[in-house]
Amino acid sequence: MGKNELMKNISFSQPHVLAELVGYEKGRVVSRTFAQNEAISLTLFAFDEGEGLSTHAASGDAMVHVLDGEVLLTIGGEKVTARAGEIVVMPADVPHSVTAVKRFKMLLTVVKKPK
Repeated sequence: MGKNELMKNISFSQPHVLAELVGYEKGRVVSRTFAQNEAISLTLFAFDEGEGLSTHAASGDAMVHVLDGEVLLTIGGEKVTARAGEIVVMPADVPHSVTAVKRFKMLLTVVKKPK
């Protein structure tokens, strides 16, 4: 592959088990970024039970794809629980937070507003 690849931190042209590309660590949130630019952010996360991300807002629509475990999302004050195999979309500029009810893994895709 060439030097102008848009994806990073993952080998090309071979199959992967997505949930195995990031591991759990006690008391931590672990992440692996695959793409990040003006248009999109694609990051794989592993959250230990009880860990999370405090309230913040994203500059684009954010889709949480839960790969393992269970998460509590608070989106604009509303609480949403999601489990393995489920997705939740959070709108741009709406405050949200993430809390691992059980340890969980997610693929987060943020599609950003055009500049």
